[in-house]
Amino acid sequence: MLTGNSRVSRESLRRIRSVVVKIGSAVLTKEGQGLDKPAIGGWVAQMANLRKRGLEVALVTSGAIAEGMQRLNRPTRPHALHELQAMAAVGQMGLIQVYESAFRGHGLHTAQVLLTHEDLSDRQRYLNARSTLRALLQLGVVPVVNENDASATDKIRFGDNDNLAALVVNLVEADLLVILTDQAGYFDKDPRLHDDAILIPEADLGDARLSAAAGGSGVFGRGGIRTKLVAAEKAAGSGAATVIAPAHDDNVLQRIIDGENVGTLLKPAQGRIAARKQWLVGQLQICGTLILDDGAVRVIREAGKSLLPVGVKAVGGNFVRGEIVACVDDEGREVARGLVNYGARESARIVGRPSGQIESILGYVDEPELIHRDNMVLM
Repeated sequence: MLTGNSRVSRESLRRIRSVVVKIGSAVLTKEGQGLDKPAIGGWVAQMANLRKRGLEVALVTSGAIAEGMQRLNRPTRPHALHELQAMAAVGQMGLIQVYESAFRGHGLHTAQVLLTHEDLSDRQRYLNARSTLRALLQLGVVPVVNENDASATDKIRFGDNDNLAALVVNLVEADLLVILTDQAGYFDKDPRLHDDAILIPEADLGDARLSAAAGGSGVFGRGGIRTKLVAAEKAAGSGAATVIAPAHDDNVLQRIIDGENVGTLLKPAQGRIAARKQWLVGQLQICGTLILDDGAVRVIREAGKSLLPVGVKAVGGNFVRGEIVACVDDEGREVARGLVNYGARESARIVGRPSGQIESILGYVDEPELIHRDNMVLM
């Protein structure tokens, strides 16, 4: 696990436990000739090897629109949103078939996950997506994530899958984002326009050299090198490092995880837990309270445990799942605050009860904890 800027290095990548891999249209397609199936098979083989090494792997892929263009014999990318959506709907079929077949060849199951910005801007839907993705990873399934181009609108679309990949990093709490591209990494200027462009092998996010890079998108993509920097900054907000690397280099994923000097390593300012908890501390809107018994106060303060329903005596406020609540002791002193897994009404029904009884009381169970320790900060 990556714990902070001072400890993020090439060598530290050997210790990660989870990775999100993003593959863009520029490297997935053969210049308008549809999906590059041999190349996809190579990346899938590398991801399968990462799974064998015990890593959780989520894939964010582009390519649906490009595949749809090829199937419908459209040489140029449409501009009208409804035509792009039609291309995506057609192309999604072929894209997922290729991935599903390739992963199955390595004995791995896949799951198609289509997301829109609206899914992640709404707290309830964000938590549902997070729970689904984490459950898939725990089952050993490789989620294949793409923007839901067929239903997204101009106002809610992510705009590029680099951005989506960074949000998936946050959803699954990954340690590393790998963006596979058609460039050798992140340069101090656009290498397609400047022969003297110099590759930046690694940098702290915020380094002034990074903002000097330029880049646009090709006919089949809608992102550029700048979107990759923005994605790295968003991933860093979850404490994850980012590597921008050449997709077609031999065994590029294994070499990154082995700590080799491949592409550009962009390092976060702080570790995942620290970044998440700093965000929690900064939330001023407390939507409710949970009154804890002495035992719960003790285990949270001294052992850093999650908050279980059995340790809660009473509920205050009208919060919903995913909102910030304050955890207080009998005298009203704030012990901690965090993201609650159940709304106020549901929480009131399960307080004081063992986690094993949640399903029989509510008829369902989302999480065994009221607040997971990763979503809680001591006050």
